[in-house]
Amino acid sequence: MLRVVRALNPILFRSLSPTGVSKRLLGLTGCNVLGARLLSTASASSSSDAATGAAAAAAAATAAQTTHRQPTLAESGLSSAEDFLNGTNANVLEEMYELWLREPSKVHGSWQAFFRNIETGAPLGQATSLLSRPQRERISRAAPSVTAGRDVLEVARDTVRVMSMIRAFRHRGHLVANLDPLNLSQASGHVVAGAHEESALSPARVRYDLDPVSYGFTEADMDRIFYVGGDLPGRPLRTLREIHSMLKNAYCGTIGFEYRHMLSKEEKDWIASRVEVFGPMFRFTPEEKRQIWNFTAEAELFEKFLSYKYATAKRFGLEGGESIIPGIQAMLLRGSELGIENVIIGMPHRGRLNVLAQVVKKPLEQIFHEFNPDESRTRVYLAGGSGDVKYHLGTSSDRTLANGKQMHLSLVANPSHLEAVDPVVVGKTRAKQFFTYDVDRRRTMALLLHGDAAFAGQGVVAETLELSDLHDYTIGGTVHVIINNQIGFTTDPKHARSSPYPTDVAKCVGIPIFHVNGDDVEAVVHVFRLAIEYRQRFRKDVVVDVFCYRRHGHNELDEPSFTQPLMYKKIAAHPTILQLYTHRLVNEQIVQPSEVQQMRDQHMRRYEISFRNAPNWKPRDSDWLASHWKGFKSEFQLSPIRQTGVDRDVLMRVGRALCRIPESLHIHPHLKRLLEHRKQMLEGEIGIDWALAEQLAFGALMCEGTHVRLSGQDSERGTFSQRHAALIDQDTEERYVPLDHIEGDPPGQFRVCNSSLSEYAVLGFEVGYSLESPRALVMHEAQFGDFMNGAQVIIDEFIASGEKKWRRQCGITMLLPHSFGGQGPDHSSARLERFLQLADDDPDEIPAELGMDNRMQIQRANLQVVNATTPANYFHVLRRQIHRDFRKPLILLTPKELLRLPECRSPLADFLTGTRFHRLIPETDPEIATGEKTRRLIFCQGKVYYELVAERKKRQIRDVSIVRLEQISPFPYDRVAETLSAYPKAELVWCQEEPKNAGAWFYVQPRIRTTLRGLIDEAHGKHRVVAYAGRKPAAAPATGIYTIHVAEQKELIDQALSDEPLPVTV
Repeated sequence: MLRVVRALNPILFRSLSPTGVSKRLLGLTGCNVLGARLLSTASASSSSDAATGAAAAAAAATAAQTTHRQPTLAESGLSSAEDFLNGTNANVLEEMYELWLREPSKVHGSWQAFFRNIETGAPLGQATSLLSRPQRERISRAAPSVTAGRDVLEVARDTVRVMSMIRAFRHRGHLVANLDPLNLSQASGHVVAGAHEESALSPARVRYDLDPVSYGFTEADMDRIFYVGGDLPGRPLRTLREIHSMLKNAYCGTIGFEYRHMLSKEEKDWIASRVEVFGPMFRFTPEEKRQIWNFTAEAELFEKFLSYKYATAKRFGLEGGESIIPGIQAMLLRGSELGIENVIIGMPHRGRLNVLAQVVKKPLEQIFHEFNPDESRTRVYLAGGSGDVKYHLGTSSDRTLANGKQMHLSLVANPSHLEAVDPVVVGKTRAKQFFTYDVDRRRTMALLLHGDAAFAGQGVVAETLELSDLHDYTIGGTVHVIINNQIGFTTDPKHARSSPYPTDVAKCVGIPIFHVNGDDVEAVVHVFRLAIEYRQRFRKDVVVDVFCYRRHGHNELDEPSFTQPLMYKKIAAHPTILQLYTHRLVNEQIVQPSEVQQMRDQHMRRYEISFRNAPNWKPRDSDWLASHWKGFKSEFQLSPIRQTGVDRDVLMRVGRALCRIPESLHIHPHLKRLLEHRKQMLEGEIGIDWALAEQLAFGALMCEGTHVRLSGQDSERGTFSQRHAALIDQDTEERYVPLDHIEGDPPGQFRVCNSSLSEYAVLGFEVGYSLESPRALVMHEAQFGDFMNGAQVIIDEFIASGEKKWRRQCGITMLLPHSFGGQGPDHSSARLERFLQLADDDPDEIPAELGMDNRMQIQRANLQVVNATTPANYFHVLRRQIHRDFRKPLILLTPKELLRLPECRSPLADFLTGTRFHRLIPETDPEIATGEKTRRLIFCQGKVYYELVAERKKRQIRDVSIVRLEQISPFPYDRVAETLSAYPKAELVWCQEEPKNAGAWFYVQPRIRTTLRGLIDEAHGKHRVVAYAGRKPAAAPATGIYTIHVAEQKELIDQALSDEPLPVTV
């Protein structure tokens, strides 16, 4: 806008620095008319709507000239060193205008005329007289062709039009770039959802907006010179023809750049400096072109070889998108030059085998062997696991790149659930950065490959993007690569998304998006290089959208022409990427025709040799273990059970840190009372509560060198205001973490992270974090356990089955608040039954090894489910996660009401050396009858135990024993058998708060039956059955009406403690 004002009166407004327009001028009541008049032409001309801009400028150009004098600086108070509508000048101008409204005679005559003309509605061209040509040429050193034959208003108008055209190219040029290798519709450009003829995205309309004609220029204007200094690179004076040609080459070639939506001017300028080039945007040496050719050949011929050898097998090949491979190779090479040492990769099944073979360098013999595995060898290798299809598997390797630099590559295994691997890769990358001290996040990066339909359709993509700039989750940028097949399974883009591109979701975090035609291999390589340079410079995410096609259907056995006949007719007639690039290099005389067949034979021969050696391939554990995991035990190697108690001095050292705060920190008064309360606990005056036990566990692990990470939506304070792991100054909001100030500077670190309001991505992130190293206690805490079904894909695919499918141990700990307190169906249940259903232990089989010296039950299970009822047991189960030579996911149901229940306390002695976790806690009241005198034996878990004990005491019942099952899965057969034998004549009851079709009933009933039949003899009640006391089956986990909740709770307690035997079902 200021260009217009400066051009209208260049004597007054000499500054050329780009600044914003004063809002005050428009905002003041007295100046609304003046502001609107001054800015009307400027606003219209700078609009993205070219037609409106041209019309406004044309109206100004045809305005009648007047003889009014130019407003002068003399006696006005205006400064020639400042912009017209900014700083001091804006204030002076407003004051002068208001003075003129009150007493016109006190304003200089030239300004009287100016304001009078503005007030009477005169356009800008009539508000002031025009400068003479000598004046114009004296103030402008531009070539005469800039102004020849035109007055200053015309120059200003045309300059604004050029700026509008530049803006249009920057913002919309990508919409008509040559991106679609199939050219599916010549009339509509590349495939952009919603680009119908009437749409603003219509290529015809966009092309018109980019045409100089739409701005009022003719062929006669094309050689006119315009000032573009500061807006375009190079010389400040350029012909319109040069400007238009450069913009067209930059924005409408085989690369489409979307970056003007970004907020950072520095980043936009950096990208523009690499895009807006007068001349070729990139050049490759003959040697580089031959290398690109070789990478392309490797990728395409690999797919051809697989199609020859495994014609009837699904492999989800990369045909049609092979240029991805030379692009990634170039990115890795350039990245190594910029400091990258580790790359964590996540991708879907399409193209996975090619990436494994060409990029990660997984042995070809292993890949071919996985098509026809040796059954006997594979069974030993999987050792009771399920394995997975070849296009889900991952691996890692160390590569020496062409420049001699070393790079570690890790491709993370993933399920068919598209995009589920995204947050896992990001979390694993963050962990690797932590354990390799990559503080500035320039040595380890994530590379995520996506399908076009999945990137637009799967919500976890947006959740993962939102983690990208959060303090405790950022990894300094992920490079996202879209393999854009321009189709889903069988769904066209126009039916698959509402946005023009599949990448539009990435705009939510303001990152650049580079679209590129996959048939132009050199453009693909250039864009991949640009992406890694951006990532390394700005440490932010970047998206590369490779427009390609899928030569076959969803898989090689699918018939795509059922649903896309026209597309697949074009694909059948379309030359391959290798054919296109070979033809190009032959024409450039970089490759000789005789070399083409030689190159093909060379690669095919290499594949054939590996294929013949494939039957001899033998799996090794080293194929699956990262360096951090060396020394950890498999399910066939005994990991001894360890004590988890801690020396008193260590606990006191941690406790002092938890109770001590700096004098300068002004915390909330309630928290002062909390800290005093904790001191009393540590001194033994009262028992230790849940929150203190938890932080003692964290601190003790830190003193032993363990990294502790706790993540969740309210984890710093705790959903129920119980934790307060970080204390906030009430005056400054300074954050103080007591565990960071343990005496002696322990080697372990503590990180408590308030996360985004996401279950799926945040849990996936923490799973990835835990996969990187076993030397960290990684916990994800749900706000309420009920909400974790939002992350069910991560639970099912990575936590419950990941080790069995992919032989990757995972020590993730999930903290899930769970108990029935009358808060409704969505704030009561962590869906315990779902985790127990996922447990893979056999309800009809008692493990052979159950002794302290040979127990391997947990090692051979897929997960652990625990509902601890004492702070000490919670303390020990957290420490047990680390004090063992293997890792298993821990599903830990955590309390709500028990957090402040006086009865739920543990003495300090229960934490000290020699103590450990109890899988089952027997009856603890010495006044309760034992042995054959016990009428009823109640098994339960969780909060209901305290309600049962309170009611038993109230009713003065002495012949009912209550036993707590702390570890529900794997089922503690040995401890349950001991308990059953101790009460040979007792009626057996399972009591739970959850509905009968939920909770643990379905899980414990058959296992108690198996225990009775397998470990109990006739004399100790072998033929007993267990009865049920609890809520009836229900569709919702809990009622939303408190009075009904109270009635239901009373009824289940009455059932459990009733005098009459309960009905049983066999």
